[in-house]
Amino acid sequence: MTTQLRFCSKRALARRLRWWDRGVVRERALAALAGLAIGDALGMPTEGLSPAEIEPVTGFAAARGLPAGGVTDDTQQAVIVARLLVSGGGRIDPHGLADALLEWERDLRSRGIRGLLGPSTRAALTAVAAGEALEKAGKYGTTNGAAMRIAPVGIANPADLDLLVDSVVEASWVTHNTGVALAGAAAVAAAVSAGVDGASLPEAIDFAVEAAERAAKRGNWVAAGDVAARIRWSRTMDPADVPALIGTSVATQESVPAAFAVLRHAENPWQACCTAASLGGDTDTIAAIAGAIAGACTGAGAFPEEAVRTVTEVNDLPLPELADDLLKLRARTR
Repeated sequence: MTTQLRFCSKRALARRLRWWDRGVVRERALAALAGLAIGDALGMPTEGLSPAEIEPVTGFAAARGLPAGGVTDDTQQAVIVARLLVSGGGRIDPHGLADALLEWERDLRSRGIRGLLGPSTRAALTAVAAGEALEKAGKYGTTNGAAMRIAPVGIANPADLDLLVDSVVEASWVTHNTGVALAGAAAVAAAVSAGVDGASLPEAIDFAVEAAERAAKRGNWVAAGDVAARIRWSRTMDPADVPALIGTSVATQESVPAAFAVLRHAENPWQACCTAASLGGDTDTIAAIAGAIAGACTGAGAFPEEAVRTVTEVNDLPLPELADDLLKLRARTR
């Protein structure tokens, strides 16, 4: 039986409804959002450094003009996606997403904050601002910007493969309309969705691989490593070997499998995020993805209460409200 059938069967649906009644779904949704922010904040100070330059990360630190516990565009764009999903009744209008991202960038610039945008998102927004058609703006977007902000789509949608992939594409193609970027985003959204539905981490990873395979056929083809194959490979890899064998750059085919490699061997979600933040390269995104998936598959108690409180207060994040609103969409979709 495939992962898709397992998650879409009547037995699985009944299990999901029992989880809903017990309140576990909300705990997992909230932990996914908190994990994304925690991973982002842990990886923020080490982003762009080599592994040799990084002391093992054990907690938050101030850096790049941000306070300890401060988050980057990974969390900020995820919040934008979450709010657009809520205001759109579960749908994301591509024009609305482009407008929201442009307005967000203008706000950052007005406050003297620069350097937070990833290359694909920056290129797409520049093209849109210059009058480029939306259908062309994300044609060459291959980096991990879609994957880093996609967790709310996983929370808002039950673990149905077709539905998830369609929702991922809708939330991504304006800036990342390539098969590799969509595959990476679909893998993250699927793992989060499966976790919220009550899946274990191994089950969530299985589902992520199927989603990546399906989404890789969407968007524009580019020469890049296969995300699904690399996630499978990552399951056998020691995290210490990730920088050399998988890579930790902003390329989707590196950073997304790197996050899954860390998850497979971590003892707990906090450790997974700290390990990801210590890898070097695009540490904030790798740790954010790992935190979102680990939180979704663990739920209550996934992260230290003090860590959750820190990222919530430092960044003024309405995590409980967002989780509740996204779960209302999930219930309606179900």
